[in-house]
Amino acid sequence: MGSQAFGLSDQLFIEMQVDSPLYFQHIHKFLNETWSSRYQMELNPSLLTLLWSVIASIFSLGGLCGAHIGGSMAIRLGRKGALLVNNFIAILASILMGISFPTGLFELLMVGRFLIGINTGIGICVQPLYIGEVAPKHLRGGMAMGSSIFLTGGILTGQIIGLRELLGGEKYWPFLLSSSCFPALAQLFFLPWFPESPRYLLIDRGDEMKCTKALKCFHGPLHYQEEMEDIQRERFALNGEKPKKPWQLFGDRSVKWQLITVIVMTMGQQLSGINAIYFYASYIFKQAGIPAEKIPYVTLGTGACECLTALTCGLLIDYMGRRLLIIGGYTLMSFWCIVLTFSLSYQELYPWVPYLSMASIFAFILSFGLGPGGITNTLTAELFTQSSRPAAYMIGGSISWLSFFTIGMLFPFIVNGLKQYCFVVFLLESLLVASFIFFVIPETKNKSFLEIKQEFQHLNFRGRIKEKEAELSVLKLHYSVTPF
Repeated sequence: MGSQAFGLSDQLFIEMQVDSPLYFQHIHKFLNETWSSRYQMELNPSLLTLLWSVIASIFSLGGLCGAHIGGSMAIRLGRKGALLVNNFIAILASILMGISFPTGLFELLMVGRFLIGINTGIGICVQPLYIGEVAPKHLRGGMAMGSSIFLTGGILTGQIIGLRELLGGEKYWPFLLSSSCFPALAQLFFLPWFPESPRYLLIDRGDEMKCTKALKCFHGPLHYQEEMEDIQRERFALNGEKPKKPWQLFGDRSVKWQLITVIVMTMGQQLSGINAIYFYASYIFKQAGIPAEKIPYVTLGTGACECLTALTCGLLIDYMGRRLLIIGGYTLMSFWCIVLTFSLSYQELYPWVPYLSMASIFAFILSFGLGPGGITNTLTAELFTQSSRPAAYMIGGSISWLSFFTIGMLFPFIVNGLKQYCFVVFLLESLLVASFIFFVIPETKNKSFLEIKQEFQHLNFRGRIKEKEAELSVLKLHYSVTPF
């Protein structure tokens, strides 16, 4: 019944190719024409698939490389310095992708995609690191959510300008790919006016004068003292500890559970089923009776939903706390996985079922944006002190890109084998992550980095704390029975 009502997964793959953004089809045509012009022969379909796969997947490889070097750049160049240098990578990538079409060199498109992947990997690592360190603790959640807000806003903007009426036409797709240079140029113009991270200046560089100047700029000359005292306490607690390498964190018992938390949450974010939702969106919209030429416009609603919930999460995170939002997000995603499994199984039995599936897609995206979509990066900044934070972002970024690549490789096989029941896998994953967060992660709202670290000590040193308590009990018993 399920497979008959839902249709074969192969049909879905064909429909996804038909409903894919127009510039994908234009790039396919560019590859065919370039190959024919260069070698005077038609491009083999299997080779075309290989070339397209490289162009599509090399972005993830670049992102993984960017995540590996982002933390090191933040330590050597500073948070602000790393972001400024990263803009030049984006500009170079935009130029290469833009000139690939007029020069007839699809290799430049591959190199540009790789470089823009590096740019993205570095940005996702360093940008929330910078914001998390400059924000006061009572606004840290909302400010750190800025990364997700502008990320989802960028996705929505890309969907809009990718329409055929704008830059989605055959003549304009190189301009679409080159448009990534505009945010980089804007940041190159505005970011130099902002100070470096005060925590980086004082704890990593020992420059108290520049730290004070930066704090006065961020918090005002009348209110910077409290932040200064907080940074001084953290500096004293670290006692000159140098920034750690990623592999050093795995051997550091004091951050054991923080590191496990980052790995679980990062993998949970990528493997939550959000990619499956976008995969099925076009098929479900078509089943609901939406004309094929109108589907790209309806798809804009998915991007708008994610952008709206990121903004809502940014407004609520410092009021409701991190735990409630992220546990609630995963719980709601689990519920909508159940609804989607049933609605996709009986898609053609009742005329109202496709509309239920369509509503479930938007509800799932709203739930994702409300919790896992934005809070994951925020918590990565909050769970670690200054010496461990860049390395934690490098590990989290690497796990994120590897998970993204893995789900991209395995997802077609999951869909082919389980069809609509693939959402049962995502249901179980969401419930497991929600349970982990409920039992392990403390609330971090309005707490300093040192206070959050202290919350984890009973988990990181559970055995040693019990040993110390036992030793104290023995000593108390000994002195209570020993005559003086």
